[in-house]
Amino acid sequence: MTNLPIRFQEVLQLTNLGIGSNSIGFSTLTMESEKYICIRETTPDDKNNVVIIDTDNPSQILRKQMKTDAAIMNPKEPILALKIGQVLQLISIEQKMQLKSCQMQEPLEFWKWISPNTLALITSTSVYHWTKEGNSDPVKVFDRHPDLQNTEIINYRSDSTQNWLVLVAIHQRDGRVVGRIQLYSVEKQISQSIEGHAACFANYIVPGATRPSTLFAISSRTQNASKILVLEVSKGDGPNFQKRASDVFYPPEIGASDFPVAMQISEKYEVIYMVTKLGYIHLFDLGTANLIYRNRISNENIFVTAFEESTNGIIAVNRKGQVLSVSIDDKNIIPYICNTLNNLELAISMACKNNLPGAEGLLTTQFERYFQQGQYKEAAKVAADSPGSILRNLQTIQKFQSIPPIPDQPSALLQYFGMLLEKGKLNKVESLELVRPVLAQGKKPILEKWLTEDKLECSEQLGDEVRPHDRKLALSIYYRANASDKVITLFAETGEFDKIIAYCKKFNYKPDFMFLLQRMANANPMGAADFAVKLVKEEGGPYIDANQVVELFSARNMIQETSNFLFAILDGDRPQDANLQTKLLEINLLHAPQNADAIMGGQKFTHYNRLRIGGLCEKAGLYQRALEHYTDLADIKRVLSHAGHMVNQEFLVSYFGSLNPDDRMECMRDFLRTNPRQNLQLVVAIAVSYSDQITPEAIIAMFESFRLYEGLYLYLTQVVVTSTSPEVHFKYIEAAAKINQFKEVERMCRDSNYYDPEKTRDFLKEAKLPDQLPLIIVCDRYEFISDLTNYLYKNNLSKYIEAYVQKINPVNTPLVVGALLDLDCQEDYLRNLIMSVRNMCPADSLVEQVEKRNRLKLLLPWLEARVAEGNIEPAVHNALAKIYIDSNKNPEAFLLHNQFYDSKVVGKYCEKRDPYLSFVAYKRGLCDYELIEVTNKNTLFKNQARYLVERQDPDLWAYVLSDQNEYKRSLIDQVVQTALPESTNATEVSATVKAFMDANLPNELIELLEKIVLEGKEFKTAKELQNLLILTAIRADKSRVTDYINRLDNFDGSKLAPIAIESQLYEEAFFMYKKFQFNVEAIDVLITHIGSIERAHDFAERCNQTEVYSKLGVAQLKAEMVKECIESFIKANDTEHYQEVVAAAERKDEYEDLVKFLQMCRKKIKEPAIESELIFAYAKVNKLAEMEDFINSPNSAHIQVVGDRCFENGLYEAAKVLYTNISNFSRLTSCLVKLGQYQAAVDAARKANSTKTWKEVSAACIDAKEFRLAQVCGINIIVHGDELEELIRQYEDRGYFNELISLLESGLASERAHVGMFTELAILYSKYKEEKLMEHLKLFYSRLNVPKVIKACQANQQWPQLTYLYIHYDEHDNAIQTMINHSIEAWDHVLFKETIPKVAKLDLYYSAISFYLEEQPLLINDLLSVLSPRIDHTRAVTLIRSLGHLPLVKPYLVSAQDQNVAALNEALNELYVEEEDYESLRSSIDANSNFGTIALAQKLEKHELLEFRRIAAYLYKKNNRWAQSVELSKKDKLYKDAIQSASDSKNPAIGEELLQYFVDQQNHSAFAACLYTCYDFLKPDAVIELAWRNNILNYSFPYLIQYVKEYTTKVDQLVDDFKARQKKTEEEKEQQNIESSQYQPDLTNLSYGYAATGGMLALPPAVGYQQPQQQMYNPNQMMGGFQQNYNQYGGF
Repeated sequence: MTNLPIRFQEVLQLTNLGIGSNSIGFSTLTMESEKYICIRETTPDDKNNVVIIDTDNPSQILRKQMKTDAAIMNPKEPILALKIGQVLQLISIEQKMQLKSCQMQEPLEFWKWISPNTLALITSTSVYHWTKEGNSDPVKVFDRHPDLQNTEIINYRSDSTQNWLVLVAIHQRDGRVVGRIQLYSVEKQISQSIEGHAACFANYIVPGATRPSTLFAISSRTQNASKILVLEVSKGDGPNFQKRASDVFYPPEIGASDFPVAMQISEKYEVIYMVTKLGYIHLFDLGTANLIYRNRISNENIFVTAFEESTNGIIAVNRKGQVLSVSIDDKNIIPYICNTLNNLELAISMACKNNLPGAEGLLTTQFERYFQQGQYKEAAKVAADSPGSILRNLQTIQKFQSIPPIPDQPSALLQYFGMLLEKGKLNKVESLELVRPVLAQGKKPILEKWLTEDKLECSEQLGDEVRPHDRKLALSIYYRANASDKVITLFAETGEFDKIIAYCKKFNYKPDFMFLLQRMANANPMGAADFAVKLVKEEGGPYIDANQVVELFSARNMIQETSNFLFAILDGDRPQDANLQTKLLEINLLHAPQNADAIMGGQKFTHYNRLRIGGLCEKAGLYQRALEHYTDLADIKRVLSHAGHMVNQEFLVSYFGSLNPDDRMECMRDFLRTNPRQNLQLVVAIAVSYSDQITPEAIIAMFESFRLYEGLYLYLTQVVVTSTSPEVHFKYIEAAAKINQFKEVERMCRDSNYYDPEKTRDFLKEAKLPDQLPLIIVCDRYEFISDLTNYLYKNNLSKYIEAYVQKINPVNTPLVVGALLDLDCQEDYLRNLIMSVRNMCPADSLVEQVEKRNRLKLLLPWLEARVAEGNIEPAVHNALAKIYIDSNKNPEAFLLHNQFYDSKVVGKYCEKRDPYLSFVAYKRGLCDYELIEVTNKNTLFKNQARYLVERQDPDLWAYVLSDQNEYKRSLIDQVVQTALPESTNATEVSATVKAFMDANLPNELIELLEKIVLEGKEFKTAKELQNLLILTAIRADKSRVTDYINRLDNFDGSKLAPIAIESQLYEEAFFMYKKFQFNVEAIDVLITHIGSIERAHDFAERCNQTEVYSKLGVAQLKAEMVKECIESFIKANDTEHYQEVVAAAERKDEYEDLVKFLQMCRKKIKEPAIESELIFAYAKVNKLAEMEDFINSPNSAHIQVVGDRCFENGLYEAAKVLYTNISNFSRLTSCLVKLGQYQAAVDAARKANSTKTWKEVSAACIDAKEFRLAQVCGINIIVHGDELEELIRQYEDRGYFNELISLLESGLASERAHVGMFTELAILYSKYKEEKLMEHLKLFYSRLNVPKVIKACQANQQWPQLTYLYIHYDEHDNAIQTMINHSIEAWDHVLFKETIPKVAKLDLYYSAISFYLEEQPLLINDLLSVLSPRIDHTRAVTLIRSLGHLPLVKPYLVSAQDQNVAALNEALNELYVEEEDYESLRSSIDANSNFGTIALAQKLEKHELLEFRRIAAYLYKKNNRWAQSVELSKKDKLYKDAIQSASDSKNPAIGEELLQYFVDQQNHSAFAACLYTCYDFLKPDAVIELAWRNNILNYSFPYLIQYVKEYTTKVDQLVDDFKARQKKTEEEKEQQNIESSQYQPDLTNLSYGYAATGGMLALPPAVGYQQPQQQMYNPNQMMGGFQQNYNQYGGF
């Protein structure tokens, strides 16, 4: 179906890509754009995957195994959004990383990307927006409207500015899907709830505006109507957009199950795509809301869609997994709108806006009409808006030019061009015609403005027009028009050579660069060099050979330009550039050595001939460069010997790095051997630079071999800073010591971390330096204290010992003292030494050293001095304590009163000497576990018990009372017998008791508590201890509980009783409550735990308390003792449990007693519930009089609720009284119906005036056959459309058809008659009174629900009526199909002709043709005349041919042949052949070329009639089958035709063959005629030979004369052209000689050399210099030198 207005195709089939059908659904598949489809699937092995399909490359499926609740892809970028629980994540698929995440506070119901940057999140209450940029959390935008609660969200959209938002939801109601839309304005922050199923926004430029308006489109389907509405929500800068609405048709066979699911808008075509659930596509015009096209695209439900940007269409997915694409067909949309819809205005508008074909005829007609009427402005607008070149051509411009000017008004041509410029860009013809007058008037700025705004189409012709006026502007036009030759010419003329390469590269244009360069070299050498560099270095090049450029410049003696060129192009060090590098250096070494030095200094080139360049450097005096290039050691020594002093020392140091280590060492030794003093600094510098390569050990050995310790010191001074070698550091110390650098020795010993300490120590001992400080530093750093002390003491250097401990490091005094003690130093000296250090010595180390040698008393004076100074170091006081303990100098007092000794240390020291002193020390320091251990070991349990009671440490108690303590019993005895009875501190007692409790020692605890409470006096009345005693007994010895309750009076019974209950001591708990008068709790124990209601009743009688009676009543209520509980509640005057009492009374049917209870309750509280229950109780006991008196008196009862209860329980009389009291006529009606009082029920219903009431009474009256009353009720029901179907069903189910029709007929006269009534009456007529149906349809068609009536007519096979409905409802397809299928009853020719052009399904055209050929063949041409503009003629002819009726439709074939369709032409030609009408056949062939010409020619060449065979030859000629055409003409002796065919072929072989044929036939006249006709391509030699051989030269002379004339003319032209070219060449050579003689470069002027320009070769001035007369630059000499060097070195 090629002429549909849409393109429809299946893009993908998801099931073919391995996607399971269970994963294709609204909850598992998302598609935000045409780019990605995201699916959550569960594999058969229960694995959860997320599948991402790129529609551009569907074979590459991305499948990730992950468990997620939802997944959605970004519409543009590969970013995946995941929902896991309430956590949202954004994942970059390309970067494989999380971009951001957030935690939602409420469950997410729906989400959607509204832009590539914004993700919308919809919860049950609110809407949030979350951007993918930054780290922000979702931002709340608005709250959901209450109308959208309990609905399913299916879509969320925004306009392009996100100022308007819409939320779309659906829900089930009354068996159909109802849509609800919330429209929200961000600017005004208000919402509106609208009924609808789909919505979207679009930008639309209203006619007359320049800025677009925002339109809002909505589609809905309700029970009564289906609409699409387009309105303006945001105004542009033009007039207001008028609201548009249109009906939406749904086929009746689908019922109410279909509804819109999505809308997408193409702003390009201004078309609305609307898709329904069941797969129907509707296309509407955005500006008018008119329907363009409707069809079904899917048999499966469609659940998701997206806008398809690539086609400006819509893409959708259905349940079957098909991915479908629908878009506008540019070729067919306009013809479809014109021919099928007949909407010419829409066709023109759409064609002009989108440059679509199909409206050419309409536009041309409209333009001509306006032009002829003189409405030039309107004609100009039509032409300006027309697409393509239909009207925008030279003819239109000429028409406007031909209009005579009108005074005081702009010309029509200017108005036309003004509209074109306002609309957009002019085409080629328009641009030329507009620019010519503008240039003629000199208004070049206007032209520049148009070009800047891209209003003109640039062309080569336009550039030619502008070029005489402005070259730059012309260049811009040529550039845009891709006129490469003209662009290059202008660039060359203006000298912009740098732009030539860029242009050629951009447009892939390849001129002759060498020719351009030659021209530039003559005119501008400097520019030529720059241009040559660009040609070689340009990306994508080189565009020219560098060697050719060098030859070109050298030939013109352009030395400076050659050097510049070579230096510029040699930007990389490539092996293939070796010759060019050598050439560059040779030129500069010979003519500018400084430049060559700078070039080599840059180290840019490495592939040149180094030997050649090295020799040139040595000759030029560049010795440093020569050394760099020489590799032979002899050459190197030669240069160093002759010019070593002239070479920079830094270079020499660097240069030595290129020598191998052996040569380097040999050279250094030579330096030291020949002149050590002069070369020492150089050797040291070289040694320092290459120390790592030669190794420091070798260098040290070299200096030591020459005994140059000063050199060694200088070398090591540079090396030692970075070296970590112990040998280097040691040698440095040794060298410094030998050259008397004692301060450096001291510094190195102090700062270095790498020398060998033992080796250094031994060296310093042997060296016996004047100052022992370096030795002291080494021994102090590396803890050689003992060795140092021994050395100094034995060498009588005591002053250094004293200096060391007093000034250098007093901390090491203990080690020095220990060493001196080992050397049996005198004690007096030691005491004095120690006292001199005073408090700078660490006490603990000193005590340790002395105590280790059993000389502790030696420190007593020093210790006492430290204490006197206020020293609080534990070590000092520990040492004193040990001395006092050992000397028995009142140690206990010291231990008790001294605060600074370490209790653990001293206690440990005393354990074996005196355990009690150890206990004292441990007690003082709270050394708990050490104290426990020493008291256990020495049986000091009494002391231990007292310490524990005083300590009050739970952890310590737990430790000693654990089962692992073997002394636990002894300790407990001392605690019970001694420690605790002695204590008067309640806290200590409490801590001890708690410790016993925590240790789970109940028996011991009871023993302890009885000792305190029952036997003691201090805590006898302690409430807490009595509570604890009873509590312990409850848990450990329940038999003592009763005795304790009787003996004790100060315990807390209210707290102990619950514990007793937990231990199932219910009687004890009851006695506790009873003893302390807790009666309510006591009766609760009797009821709840003992379970004796009788004892509880007796106890309540004795107590006579209301609270006790309340407890008793509750228990009786639970036991279903209704009467007894009511009695108890009455005594307690308790109304709290009235609801439970009422419920129990209802269960037991004890309403008599309930009345008493409720009367008591009403006296106490005025609750509506109580009064309501009292009324119901009156009704249950049939006390209607008391009930009526009660409700007539003031009360707050819920009479309505009570009435409903009475009604539900069948108490209709009571309910009647109650409903009458409150005037509830609706419920009163129901009661009267139940009582059978129908007339009264109708009266009450009239007062109630409720549809529900009328329905109830109506149903009852129908069942009772009270049709008069039923009709009264029905009249009030049928005016409500929602109730009509149910009422009809009631009548029909009971078979009362006539009564139902009578009811509806009487209802039509009502002012409230609606569509449903007329529709249902039509359906009833269709079912039961068919004779009235057609009249009813004609009278009330406009008030019918046509689809519903259509469905009824289909069911009842009423075909004329069905046809009538289809036609008037614009269902022309179905109307035609009905007339075809049921032609006997429904067909009418005039009606058929009027309807068939309006059908949308094209197959019906051909069904109609088949139908007419079978049933009405005489009317077939009349039908085809109507169908001709719309049908596919090929298909129609094929169909007619297959049915054998081709001659019957000849009038149709003739009328339609102007469309040049192959099938039409072949069919008509076939008829002409059969009729032997050759004239018509020849006319047909000439007018229409679209047919099988060869097949027809083959058929006609065997025809018996000459004219038909002539037509065959003509056909062969038209198909370039010249030989066959000529052969056929020769057979029929049609020589003129044969000669003309040969002439048209332009083939010499055919012409010569025909000439030979005429010669053979001796037809000399035809021979001459053939020569004349075929003159252009016949070969003269063949013609002359043929004529000479056959003696007919006279007939060939006209041909020969003409040929000789043409040949001589061409020779004369060639001679003239050759002379002109030769003259031009001579002039160019003369000019070149003149230019070359005017300029030679001055190579001796170094200010233009390499060095003078900072590393860039400068060009010499173009004028003002003359060629220097220096022999060395003679070209011949240079070439001779070049040849000599080349031969000497074998080439460069």
